[in-house]
Amino acid sequence: QVQLVEAGGGLVQAGGSLRLSCAASGRTFSGYAMGWFRQAPGKERVFVAAITWNGGTTYYADSVFGRFTVSRDKANNTEYLQMNSLKPEDTAVYYCAAAVRWEYGLRNERSYNSWGQGTQVTVSS
Repeated sequence: QVQLVEAGGGLVQAGGSLRLSCAASGRTFSGYAMGWFRQAPGKERVFVAAITWNGGTTYYADSVFGRFTVSRDKANNTEYLQMNSLKPEDTAVYYCAAAVRWEYGLRNERSYNSWGQGTQVTVSS
């Protein structure tokens, strides 16, 4: 099992930027695909972005494509989500997750085996 800890959330004005990080520990980090999901108040958790274990392929939700960038540093067992041009509708708790096998695809949270505790991102208008 992989343990995940997110950091980097906070309060930012619309148009600003934040970078979230997700530090992994426990079982080897290599071989896992990594993803980001978010949950706004009163709404279901939804997919934001994902990256394959070698970083060769990335996936994004339409709502964040062109504004967010997912990356990973395998040497430091850390995944990042760079968020630019933030909008009030990006306000949510952001979760990172790890997937050993993604039989449901990386956009589906059922593919993920381990989850972080979440970090709050609030974008003011």
